[in-house]
Amino acid sequence: MKQPNKRINPASDAQRVGKPQHISAAPARLTARPQDLLFDPSSTALMVVDMQNAYVSKGGYMETAGFDVSLAQDAVAGAKRAIEIARAAAIQVVYLQNGWDAGYIEAGGPGSPNWHKSNALRTMRQHAGIDGTLLAKGGWDYALVDELQPHPNDIVVAKTRYSGFFNSTLDSTLRARGIRTLVFTGIATNVCVESTLRDAYHLEYFCVLLQDATTHAGPSFTFQAAIYNIETFFGWTSDIQSFEKALTAAKP
Repeated sequence: MKQPNKRINPASDAQRVGKPQHISAAPARLTARPQDLLFDPSSTALMVVDMQNAYVSKGGYMETAGFDVSLAQDAVAGAKRAIEIARAAAIQVVYLQNGWDAGYIEAGGPGSPNWHKSNALRTMRQHAGIDGTLLAKGGWDYALVDELQPHPNDIVVAKTRYSGFFNSTLDSTLRARGIRTLVFTGIATNVCVESTLRDAYHLEYFCVLLQDATTHAGPSFTFQAAIYNIETFFGWTSDIQSFEKALTAAKP
């Protein structure tokens, strides 16, 4: 005789991430927007996006191109704390590092939209004496900032466009480790962070942005627009304190 289907009682105010077999008996509960999340720390990675001299430091690409980098150090401090929390919980830390080969072949020539739209490439064409200095692999501009140097167990993925998933090993690297949930930090919220997060959503990852571990490029409304897009269409937002509380409460 056919057995009736068992009734499933969903969590009343939290979104459960992933398939049931990917959730531990006592998943972490993250206070987030637009609703709380239950997630498995063992299948979670902390994403550290483009925390390089180019985007953070005085004299780097962003400042040279005319962007305000006054909030960048706050993002560095936030990302540093998030990384410490993740490492203490044995969560995989993944760094993304944006840039191109020294000859800029990877950047594309005039036949590539990147040649026309990249502010780094345009800035070098417009200012004499800085050609070959911005976001070139091996250079100071390309290097990760001193405060956020990777540890041996961390992963560093090179990328050549805004999204960390474009033409890179990121997706296969995450899937090989059973990662389902990505917690984002880094720069810039409205460019490389949002681009990577959107692609992650399309690849079936669950995405959370820690608002106090990131900052934007451009006017403040670009940050608010990114937050709206993420919360409404692509994922969830939270903060460092909530991330730490969720992981602390989930410890056996």
